[in-house]
Amino acid sequence: MTVYAACCQTAFACPTHRDEISTRVDRMLEMAASAVDGYEPFHDVRLIVFPEFAHSAPIHPEIDDLDRNLAVTMPNEHLDRYAEFCAQRGVWIQTGSFIERHPDHPDRLFNSTALVGPEGVLSIYRKVNPWLPFELHSSPHDIPGYTEDPFPVVETEIGRIGCAICYDWLFPESIRQLAFNGAEILIRISAYMDPWGATSPMDWWTVINRSRAIENTALVVACNQGASLEQYAPFSWPGSSMIVDWDGRIQSQASPGPGERIVVGPIDVETLRAERTRRRGHDMRAHLRSEVHTYLQRPYLAPADPQGGPDPEEIADRIRDSKQRLEKGDS
Repeated sequence: MTVYAACCQTAFACPTHRDEISTRVDRMLEMAASAVDGYEPFHDVRLIVFPEFAHSAPIHPEIDDLDRNLAVTMPNEHLDRYAEFCAQRGVWIQTGSFIERHPDHPDRLFNSTALVGPEGVLSIYRKVNPWLPFELHSSPHDIPGYTEDPFPVVETEIGRIGCAICYDWLFPESIRQLAFNGAEILIRISAYMDPWGATSPMDWWTVINRSRAIENTALVVACNQGASLEQYAPFSWPGSSMIVDWDGRIQSQASPGPGERIVVGPIDVETLRAERTRRRGHDMRAHLRSEVHTYLQRPYLAPADPQGGPDPEEIADRIRDSKQRLEKGDS
């Protein structure tokens, strides 16, 4: 059975305090209802995806200020509202990102998103590759003895779903890990700014989404931030949310440029499974010669200081050390 995904591209002013999140959720639930009800004569919309920074963004240069003004724990009352909607409508929602405070990891914050379904919160994904050097969030990679799967994949009646956030998608290894964990539908929530949008000569957004679909024989649902420069300075956001099939074909795409958009497209998991089973050619998962790729056996970017969350100076030092190792060609 083919069902449809809806990318609900937001265009809010950047929140300055967590008290503003509830009004953002109000609007996102209105958009979700528009996607389900408005497209009902045409499509069965079962998956709804919102962009990174839909709830909050790292607007402060200090972790303490982010924690004081914007951080929330997860689950929370906002996720409860999404779960109520999902139960009423029989859908799944990949939320926009939150700045998450985790009780088990004091002095750390995460850039996190939740997959919510009719049963409630199904998974929480914490960004593995924060956008250095600007994002001060921690990665699961930074936490000694982190016990949760950094790349959770959830079995649902519409398919096996995994998610990663924005900059994660420039690391093929991270998205491949989701695929090798069983993901059939790869969700990307992003705040991908100009000029790396959907138009030449630097249409990274389109190129990366299509490439990850091809190399993992997977469906991609990619929702991008649609805020304007005025709403989310210092960057402008080109939108262009899209749904891509396993051969890299764009099934549906929002027009480039800022603004709210809802774009829907098919996620045909049954045909995907048939393709994965049938193919002997262009089956890059089955053809992977993992032993020959020795670069992953060497460390590059070190984890953050275990005594506290990253700060700009500490991030700069880690990047410098990693670049020196690359130049030397050693570990």
